[in-house]
Amino acid sequence: MGIRDIIEGKKEWRAHVARVKALPRDYRVVYGEIQKYLFKVGPVSLVEGNLLADIVDFFEEGVAAGEGTLQWVGEDVAAFADGLIGETPTYADAYQESLRGQ
Repeated sequence: MGIRDIIEGKKEWRAHVARVKALPRDYRVVYGEIQKYLFKVGPVSLVEGNLLADIVDFFEEGVAAGEGTLQWVGEDVAAFADGLIGETPTYADAYQESLRGQ
């Protein structure tokens, strides 16, 4: 990874954060909780994919539709976050597997 890649990554992250900040407060709060959960659980696809950007896209659709956050994702935000990663391997799974192998 070169310096240009790092700079480009920072620009993309700043643009992403700006999109999140543009969301209504209820969406920002739910996004923050989902983001914390995903960073804690560590789905492997989070590093390679655009999961966080996809969440913002989805939330922007909810805002455009005039829906509140819980109307858009449901009452159980944790279940919604789990549904996002589904059966995707996580770093937590890899860690548990490494402990079983010892």
